[in-house]
Amino acid sequence: MKIATALPSRERQEKLGQFFTVSPVAGFMASLFGRLPQRVRLLDAGAGAGALTKAFVSCCCKKNDDVRSIEATLYEIDPAILDALSATMQECKRLCAEAGIRFSFNLHSSDFIQEMSERLACDLFGSAPPVFDAAIVNPPWRKIGAGSSERRALRSAGIETGNLYTGFIALIQRLLVPGGQLVAITPRSFCNGPYFRPFREDFLRDMELRRLHVFESRQAVFRDDGVLQENIIFHAVKGRNQPRQVIVSSSSGTPGDSISEAIFPFSEIVHLHDAGSFIHIPSSASHSTARETMAGLGSSLASLGVAVSTGRVVDFRLKEALRQHPEHGTVPLLYPCHFNGGTVHWPKPEARKPNAILDNATTRPWLVPSGIYLLTKRFTSKEERRRLVACLFNPDQVSAERVGFENHLNYFHANGQGLDRDLAVGLYAFLNSTVVDQYFRRFSGHTQVNATDLRTLSYPGGDTLRAMGREIKTPDLMQEEIDRLVTRHLHASLKKHPNPNVPAQQRLREAIEILTALQFGPKQRNETAAYTLLALLDLRPDSPWAEAQAPLRGITPVIDFIATAYGVRYAPNTRETIRDDAVKFFVEEGLLLRNPDNPGRPTNSGKTVYQIEPAALALLRKFGTSAWVSALQRYLASRESLKSEIVRKRDLARVPVTLPDGSQVALSPGGQNPLIKAIIEHFSPTFAPGGVVLYIGDTENKFVHMEKTGLKALGITLDSAAKVPDVIVHYAAKNWLLLIEAVTSAGPVDGKRRKELKALFEGSKAGLVFVTAFETRRVMQKFISQIAWESEVWIAEDPGHMIHFNGERFLGPYPDVVPKSRGLSAGKTG
Repeated sequence: MKIATALPSRERQEKLGQFFTVSPVAGFMASLFGRLPQRVRLLDAGAGAGALTKAFVSCCCKKNDDVRSIEATLYEIDPAILDALSATMQECKRLCAEAGIRFSFNLHSSDFIQEMSERLACDLFGSAPPVFDAAIVNPPWRKIGAGSSERRALRSAGIETGNLYTGFIALIQRLLVPGGQLVAITPRSFCNGPYFRPFREDFLRDMELRRLHVFESRQAVFRDDGVLQENIIFHAVKGRNQPRQVIVSSSSGTPGDSISEAIFPFSEIVHLHDAGSFIHIPSSASHSTARETMAGLGSSLASLGVAVSTGRVVDFRLKEALRQHPEHGTVPLLYPCHFNGGTVHWPKPEARKPNAILDNATTRPWLVPSGIYLLTKRFTSKEERRRLVACLFNPDQVSAERVGFENHLNYFHANGQGLDRDLAVGLYAFLNSTVVDQYFRRFSGHTQVNATDLRTLSYPGGDTLRAMGREIKTPDLMQEEIDRLVTRHLHASLKKHPNPNVPAQQRLREAIEILTALQFGPKQRNETAAYTLLALLDLRPDSPWAEAQAPLRGITPVIDFIATAYGVRYAPNTRETIRDDAVKFFVEEGLLLRNPDNPGRPTNSGKTVYQIEPAALALLRKFGTSAWVSALQRYLASRESLKSEIVRKRDLARVPVTLPDGSQVALSPGGQNPLIKAIIEHFSPTFAPGGVVLYIGDTENKFVHMEKTGLKALGITLDSAAKVPDVIVHYAAKNWLLLIEAVTSAGPVDGKRRKELKALFEGSKAGLVFVTAFETRRVMQKFISQIAWESEVWIAEDPGHMIHFNGERFLGPYPDVVPKSRGLSAGKTG
């Protein structure tokens, strides 16, 4: 359920700070809670239409732990969605009733901040504030002014903060009992910067941080609301003893995508002697190593004699002085669009931004004297390759007495003048390096790169920077060349071994570049897919592409390789996501072969393995060489024929099934499919002559054969989530619907399964007959005690016989599964 059915206007949403939680995110948040008491007092402040409470309730119902009652308290100030919220609570009540859990709720349409601030202010005559065992929240986000009613209310409760979301969290943490748990999704902005320092100090004093989750894309979580804010999810427990370790996980934000996890010491998340109490969020081991590298650097910009400032030209304030093209009396005006690799490309006539500004008494205070400057973009998207993007302004390439830097740039200078060449180029290499980018991403909670952020970084000494600058003749190096240069000089100056994670990140970027070149879609060009490819090539960070191999690996060994070689740990429950979102597409496009050692192995076998296709292996071994481009072109041109040959070989192992009408269906190899073939070709003609096969399920394709028209005529609709039997046959002569389970290792029609099928086919106009099919008597003996009464058993090795389990009739529907209009017209058969 996406809680957004009766949304207010966008303007109203922004005024209230509303951004609604989608079900996959809500479900993930609910899964983060630890052990809960038998009686759970739950708070959902800013509840919207109840997505988070419903996810929490669903999770409790599925866990079957000690929870016996849930008392939910919900605050929602928007009257437009209170009906939807009330309806969701009724659904929660139903879910709990089915699970044997008592559920009650109280909806409050009052202002959470005003009410709770007043009750926490310890007014002698006021009512005491409530207490809660758990809170799950997506609080509203909006700045609140110093004189606003919200700000005054929070101050009365001893809270000083400038945003609604931190105000909500600060109040909630005061309402939790000791050991109470909080799971929240909020902007990441509170993690750093002086603006949120009082909130961080307050939060870290009373709450133990257990887990942080980040999203690779800042657009995915609230895409429908047009939100570009970077968000995080955190789990914290009321207490004053911070854990020794914190789990940090990450995902793309796309529903069903894989989640990678890593464990870090708390001291790497919040540094012991950090006066600002910044919360650093490394998303991989390489980020942690980047922090160690940066911590070893002892220079500041001030000690280097360098300053950094925001570009002085605010274009809308000097609109009359701007010119689209250079002319007499103007000087260059530089925007981010003038960045061209490592240098400035000016003028840019095709750009929408002006290229020049008048040089006169009005504009001169906003200009700087010509010289060598290092420029960085102030704004980058999270999806860009680097968060920090730096380039050089060289007056030898852009001749002018003065120059203007627009406000979307930062510029490095020496007391308002240009820098010496070697120092500027050394800074250029350092700021464009992977190690700085990794550090900045974990240090900064937003995609804006402010001058203040650049001042807080540690830098190499002047001698090291100038040595790097002298080696670079022209600033047009590839990323790998920059990283090698910076790594060598940094670790020489620090007397360390080269950072092993720089090549790991480089190898990851190369794998994504390859997947892009092979024309895979966005879901197959992410880190998870790239790591999967590297694992199936047995390619470690220090291995060249020419040494790529073709091991046979299943999904679990792939996950193990990624953890060992690249330090990225995926949770065991991400196996299906890796298989469905990466490996499946690689197989379909001919990049991987499935079970080349045994093509007859069942698709759902736990022994399934994958191997890189030989032509693809030969291509990838050429990556990074002069032969890559031509080899790639030849491979892409021949890929369709390669895929056709792979499909032809794969089809040879398929199980051909002839339907009663003479048409054929090809099932995937092995598993229960030979038994399904016997059901259709032997059982059906013998015990349901003239029957129509309405459905056949396959592990590779759940709906490999489905007669929708025939099912619809019987009042049946099947969706992808339904637990459908393996075969459905309509025996029209007696108007019976045979629901057949093919059992080789699990899944007979037992009592529970009979009830499930009865409920699934409740609207059927045909009487239901439940059949379990086995290949041999030996297999049947393993399940004999599980078979449901009033059901049938058929054994393929004795195809002319049936075994009936009790009841008054043989091979026919019973009263509880006969359509009411037919009564008991189906007679006994023998």
